[in-house]
Amino acid sequence: MATNDKFYLGRLFDIKAKRVNPDPLLYDLEDLTTHAVILGMTGSGKTGLCIDLLEEAALNHIPALMIDPKGDITNLLLQFPNLLPEDFKPWVNADQARRENKTLDQVAGETAELWRKGLGEWGIEPERIKGLKEATEFAVYTPGSDAGISVNILASLKAPKIPWESNREMLREKISGTVIALLGLVGLEDIDPVRSREHILLSNIFENHWKQGLDLDLGELILQIQSPPFQKLGVFDVNTFFPEKDRFELSMLMNNILAAPSFQTWIIGQSLEIDQLLYTPEGKPRQSVFYIAHLNDTERMFFVTLLYSAVESWMRAQSGTTTLRAIVYFDEIYGYLPPVRNPPAKTVMLRMLKQARAFGVGQVLVTQNPVDLDYKALSNTGTWFIGKLQTEKDKQRLLDGLDGALGGLDRDTYDRLISGLGKRVFLMHNVHAKEPLLFQTRWAMSYLAGPLTRTQIPALNQLVGAAVPPAAPPDAQEIPAVEPVASVSLAAKPKVAASMAATFSTRPNVPAGIEEFTLPVSLTPQQACQMAGRPYPPEGTTPKVVYRPALLAQATVRYLNRKYNLDYEQVQVALVTEIDRRAVVRWEDFQAMPLDYRRLDDPPVQNAGYTPLEPPFSDVRSLQALERDFQDYVYRSSQAVVRFNEALAVYAGQQISSAEFRTQCAEAARQRRDQETSKVADSYDNKLEAIQVKLAKAQQTVEDNQDEVSARRMEEWGTHADNLARMFLPRKKVKLSASQTKSRMTRQAKDELDEAKALVAELSKQITTLTKEKDQAVQEINDRWGKVANQVGEMSVTPLKKDVLPDHFGVAWFPMYVFESDGTMVELPGYGPL
Repeated sequence: MATNDKFYLGRLFDIKAKRVNPDPLLYDLEDLTTHAVILGMTGSGKTGLCIDLLEEAALNHIPALMIDPKGDITNLLLQFPNLLPEDFKPWVNADQARRENKTLDQVAGETAELWRKGLGEWGIEPERIKGLKEATEFAVYTPGSDAGISVNILASLKAPKIPWESNREMLREKISGTVIALLGLVGLEDIDPVRSREHILLSNIFENHWKQGLDLDLGELILQIQSPPFQKLGVFDVNTFFPEKDRFELSMLMNNILAAPSFQTWIIGQSLEIDQLLYTPEGKPRQSVFYIAHLNDTERMFFVTLLYSAVESWMRAQSGTTTLRAIVYFDEIYGYLPPVRNPPAKTVMLRMLKQARAFGVGQVLVTQNPVDLDYKALSNTGTWFIGKLQTEKDKQRLLDGLDGALGGLDRDTYDRLISGLGKRVFLMHNVHAKEPLLFQTRWAMSYLAGPLTRTQIPALNQLVGAAVPPAAPPDAQEIPAVEPVASVSLAAKPKVAASMAATFSTRPNVPAGIEEFTLPVSLTPQQACQMAGRPYPPEGTTPKVVYRPALLAQATVRYLNRKYNLDYEQVQVALVTEIDRRAVVRWEDFQAMPLDYRRLDDPPVQNAGYTPLEPPFSDVRSLQALERDFQDYVYRSSQAVVRFNEALAVYAGQQISSAEFRTQCAEAARQRRDQETSKVADSYDNKLEAIQVKLAKAQQTVEDNQDEVSARRMEEWGTHADNLARMFLPRKKVKLSASQTKSRMTRQAKDELDEAKALVAELSKQITTLTKEKDQAVQEINDRWGKVANQVGEMSVTPLKKDVLPDHFGVAWFPMYVFESDGTMVELPGYGPL
């Protein structure tokens, strides 16, 4: 059934009559941008409602991240369009079958029939289940375990891809939450960010890196706890604030976690890159279930904090939107959003509740415990789904919370409605609706097998074709914002060194006006020998460092085109280690990685030697000509790739990944589709409304005419009876004319009734035809815009000469290790890519 961007969650429920109405409850998906809370006791039908909502999101191509602490939401992957007993058999409860003295085949057959009947009663065809499987990719992730797809948490320590200065407050709060979660793993609890020196130290290490756009990993963090990259914290030096001995103990605690075999599953698998968890590389939506039932409370809090922080960072990098972009679903928030305490995850959850709406990210928070809940935090929630509650205390606490969070609550009405709720019957309070509604949830398309265990997760992922994503090679068309081009192999072949007599202890002067650099000694002698594939010199041999001149050239190409959404920088670097006297260079043969210019000021190694400068290094004109030639080479060889969708007028430069671009196309197509669908639906709805008005009048006419026919027949029968009596009574005349008149009036009333019934049938047929035409029109719009979203192409953009900006050009002193081997002097590079 077509629902026009609405979620089909069930049918309206008449609480007085205690029965379900035929009218469907269609929930506007855009209402979910203001978030939703679902409450209900065990057995209330809460899980079924949640599965229904997530199924509808999948059908509408809305991606979702789902936190599953109990294993219930894994049922979302149990989709069987053919409804065959063999599909259900692996998932039915074997213990229940034994208790009922039945075989698994019997239970599977009964379950398949139950689901076929249930779906049929709720108007759900197998094609809709098939559409659910085709619309979205599903997978189960198991952080801290390899039962499902493992989750690599190291990405959570990387610097967010958003500017520090304009997001300082949010990033510092993210750092605080991440640090509290990390310290919780080592057993430190009740961390006060202002008083805890451990928190202050780690937070400053994170801030020091993230300010500079530098990533952290656990190994680097452990080393920097021992040797912080700053001298002071506040007005005290680091050793006074946090003595070295105590820092060593903290680093050992952190190292114990990293070294533990059980922790290795935390640093392999899918990284917490939210765009990859929400969409495939082709732009297809994903629904990702994070199964955390196997984790202890500390590990759960740690992971939930990291996941929410990753979502927030991703969200901040998106453009604003009024449409629903993604769903973050949390199946049991007990302990994460308490009214008094502030666990690590609560802070970021609060920010998301306040700010996620602007980015089209809707939260769905679920709990069976309405008592330990921060209702003030949930005052930003637009929709409340309330099911049957366990105790009177639960109901009164909920009413108190709603009264405080929503204001102006008709408490008596809500009290009465909640008290009358039964299984699968929910009260929906929606700020976008005029009044609360009662409804019964529809039959879930997914098989509700109950909580699944960790041992069942591999089979579940196999069922939907989910697998650990391979380490994808970089997209050939995608170049990072600062491009690391392929580096020259500097140590492939050892060279026979020139006589040491040809070196000087004083560095020669380079020509005036030419930049000069000293490359750092970044390789040990052992590493240099290993890279060259030769044995280390005999014991007692100490390699000498000799600096030789090389040519270092670097330029930045700036691409800025608002039409193509291109805002991108490409860096080209050449490190020329060999050059002839004619000053002719094939720049493409000497491409190198961008250099860390903070290391180019390192002092040279003591007692090093220098080889003399020879042309063209000693000739300023040759060097200037080479600089111009390098600029021309960069101009001629540089190009940026722009992805485009002409039909949608969506463009993206290389700073946007292929998956992000396809997501943008999908969102643009969805908005255009929604506009057209709304217009077409309104047109049909107006026609249907007019016909329904006529139908109501015609139905009323049928009722009136039926009453008229009944009355006329009674009169006719009365007249006949009177005449019959007159035949047997003396002096009574039979009134044949009256009898004939009554018969004629009865026939006339029946004719009018038949005409009214025919009109009702005709109008009903028109409604059916128009409804079918409407569904077909909506489907045609969906299909058309789906094709448009995939009409993507690529083109190359070349820079203007003014966009090629020189960074550095000059003589770089290149360190070489020189030593004697088998009577021959050998030199090996002492510098490698940093």
